[in-house]
Amino acid sequence: MKSKIEQAVVQLLEAEKTKSPCAPVRTLIGAQNVENAYAVQNAISRQKEESGARPIGKKIGLTSVAVQQQLGVDQPDYGALFDKMQVAEGNPVSVADLMQPKAEAEIAFVLKKDLTEGNFSLSEIESAIDYAVTAIEIVGSRVKNWDIRIADTIADNASASHFVLGTVRKKLSEIDVVRATMQLTKNEVLVSEGAGTACLDSPLIATQWLANKMVEMGTPLQKDDIVLSGALGPMTTVEAGDILNATIDGLGEVSIRFTP
Repeated sequence: MKSKIEQAVVQLLEAEKTKSPCAPVRTLIGAQNVENAYAVQNAISRQKEESGARPIGKKIGLTSVAVQQQLGVDQPDYGALFDKMQVAEGNPVSVADLMQPKAEAEIAFVLKKDLTEGNFSLSEIESAIDYAVTAIEIVGSRVKNWDIRIADTIADNASASHFVLGTVRKKLSEIDVVRATMQLTKNEVLVSEGAGTACLDSPLIATQWLANKMVEMGTPLQKDDIVLSGALGPMTTVEAGDILNATIDGLGEVSIRFTP
């Protein structure tokens, strides 16, 4: 007989394979059981790696205090990024490859050194970052109707789906990631705006949390990893025909188009 964790793994993988959202997995692993949820996420990641997916970084979720309170937690969560999740700027993404998609704009960092020791200061995080870029993250849920609690979203790889990075690369000395403002348009209509302060007061604080958490979990961040540091404003739903454009002051813009 499969364990509750194994049952949750099968349920989420089947939902992803069939593109048919499933019931919440919290009924199997416990609505607030973060340890079980990460066990599910890790098991799914291992299966994907065994099938040829290449890990290329991490995404940080729940960086909004309001969303944390909604889900009953007091810290962010994280999910794995794989090569097949990255969409090259200029390439469209088919909604047929997505599940209940929404999108948000954020700052992404690319690392130039491993972060293996733990208890990192902000200055150590800054010195490990090679450059920053504007990013659009597409989130998706394998859970029907986004009926999620903390265990559901963590088990479901922090509701990760796809992402696109801008081509303008800036060193941290060239941009104020805390005060930088963001605007996200959908079909040329403003649908979201915010600033770096919306992401745990600073995208660097969010990245500091992630770096320390990954050391604690025994899988430290490594050189060349991409870090999606968290949304700078509310997310928006997307459907076929939509064109999203994200602009972050001092960092440039990035666009993505959705096809049937």
